[in-house]
Amino acid sequence: MPLDPTPRPQPTSATTAPRTVLTVSGDDRPGVTARLFAALSSAAGPAVEVLDVEQVVVHGHLVLGVVVGAVDDGDRPAVEEAELLARLRTVADEVESAVGVQVEVESASGPDATVAGGRPHHVIVLGRPVPPETVAGAARAIAGIGGNIDAIRRLSDYPVTSFELTVSGAEATALRTALASVATETGADIAVEQVGLARRSKRLIVLDVDSTLVRGEVIDELAARAGRASEVARITAAAMNGELDFAQSLRARVAVLAGLPEEVLDEVREHLVLTPGARTLIRTLQRLGFRCGIVSGGFTQITDPLAESLGLDFAAANTLEVVDGRLTGGLVGEIVDRPGKARALIRFAEQYGIPLDQTVAVGDGANDLDMLNTAGLGIAFNAKPFVREQAHTALNQPYLDAVLQVLGFTRDEVLDAVP
Repeated sequence: MPLDPTPRPQPTSATTAPRTVLTVSGDDRPGVTARLFAALSSAAGPAVEVLDVEQVVVHGHLVLGVVVGAVDDGDRPAVEEAELLARLRTVADEVESAVGVQVEVESASGPDATVAGGRPHHVIVLGRPVPPETVAGAARAIAGIGGNIDAIRRLSDYPVTSFELTVSGAEATALRTALASVATETGADIAVEQVGLARRSKRLIVLDVDSTLVRGEVIDELAARAGRASEVARITAAAMNGELDFAQSLRARVAVLAGLPEEVLDEVREHLVLTPGARTLIRTLQRLGFRCGIVSGGFTQITDPLAESLGLDFAAANTLEVVDGRLTGGLVGEIVDRPGKARALIRFAEQYGIPLDQTVAVGDGANDLDMLNTAGLGIAFNAKPFVREQAHTALNQPYLDAVLQVLGFTRDEVLDAVP
């Protein structure tokens, strides 16, 4: 059958046609939404179309907002706002009587409210607990730079409480700067990510090991067994704060291990303590199809068995030289330093055919910065100030699985991913 070439006018809700918002509130129960839309479709009077809908249930209390506009198809005279409001107040009375909720009817005519600025962003507020002053401070900071909060939802209530605010009209750098002071003042974490498919398209995560995947620094534990703990701890702190070249500091620290028996490596490995939430993070992301691995400035004698025990896809680290069962105080092969970590991330992403903008890196030290900034999303985890200031976002919670909320996963999605 040939197509009919005759053009037909399409019903539209012109900007001059009246519009109305209905706000339903009350105890949530089955059938409220269905009853409202059934009343809208059956009521006598001018035809309407649905322009926007948003619904949220908070602890059993329903708030449902619906924007409707009078249909203007060109064949009927324009509907007056008073006529539309009268019809919808009749609808409101019917719904209130039928399901026992409150329905408010207000004019929504006039130009759409728009907020100037760049693309929308997600602002994730995390804490245990999240005090009211954090939310208030974030809201003030967002408004202060001309942004608008379009929506808020809870992501998790355990192990941290987290909320996601969708913000429009604010530029990313200004938003991060404004919210950083709120985080500092209130002790909560506030992360910023651009809204878009890229956020939920991440497919590979790289974790630093010392003070990220595991508690403490392995080289400090080894140095303690060599009787040089305080000396090495000072060098480690300076390197992680960016005060020393990492490769140079690594060689200096490894040199003090000369003469230690190889068995010491087994002792240290057996006493490793994973950061709380590490297994949950890895297990959840693996179930969601992520490639997961570690890139460490530590040592393969520690990291390779750790990666195997956690079922990770890849690992990269330095290798301690061992001769006749004892550490020589030297290293074998290429040094995995600050640029080396970034190269490892690139190598693993290429190996699995994953674009860099779909990768995530998590670390705490200055030697992680190149890796954090190379990844699509770099997260500074309980990091030194020098690192927090330069990473894409920062987490200061003691739970590594809080990374999941930064990625936009809710607590329910995490539980669904666990077998």
